[in-house]
Amino acid sequence: MAKRLTKAKAETLYARLADVRPAPRTELEYANPYTLLVAVVLSAQATDKGVNRATGPLFQIADTPAKMLDLGEERVADHIKTIGLWRNKAKNVIALSQALIDQHSGEVPHDRDALEALPGVGRKTANVVLMEVFGEGTIAVDTHVFRVANRTGLADGKTPNEVEAQLMRITPEEYLHGAHHWLILHGRYTCIARKPECPRCVIADICLYKPKTRAIAPAKRSAPSGAKSRKR
Repeated sequence: MAKRLTKAKAETLYARLADVRPAPRTELEYANPYTLLVAVVLSAQATDKGVNRATGPLFQIADTPAKMLDLGEERVADHIKTIGLWRNKAKNVIALSQALIDQHSGEVPHDRDALEALPGVGRKTANVVLMEVFGEGTIAVDTHVFRVANRTGLADGKTPNEVEAQLMRITPEEYLHGAHHWLILHGRYTCIARKPECPRCVIADICLYKPKTRAIAPAKRSAPSGAKSRKR
């Protein structure tokens, strides 16, 4: 039994996901590159909706590194108490804000190594920023992307880095910029963890996941948009 999709089937998979969501985008709400960076750092082990509830009031008063430092760690912590690991995340937000001022004149750097050197920023966060802010064709692998990639046969990696490398190889260039969003939104709304909704999945007939939840009906080209207008 095949463990991985062919490039031709991978292209079909992305074409169908693109048909459902022609203009995918992050569900995190942000005002500028800095607030996106903070939002992604806060989103680790938290939902985008939960992060947005906390950052809405926070970003109204602190949307730059300098303003965040003026707010201070305790007040930042008060704003994000509803988010998991909030104490450590508040420390990281203050530390990365200071690092941006000290090392990058308060600007979010367009450089992977510089991003990953910031407190609380790992490869996934750097990939999101590089893609969303700078338009690079990167694929950030979170739990949704990891699950969907392995289930469908786009990848068979055991670690996020393995999955990312395999996705970068198999994803057609024309779909590379939206790939992260298509996969994460598909995992969030259709290919969910406990019981994937295979009967209404637009890629069920080419997906390699065998324990389908029910007999596969003809794919319908409709699904929740999963996209919200981001703040500017």
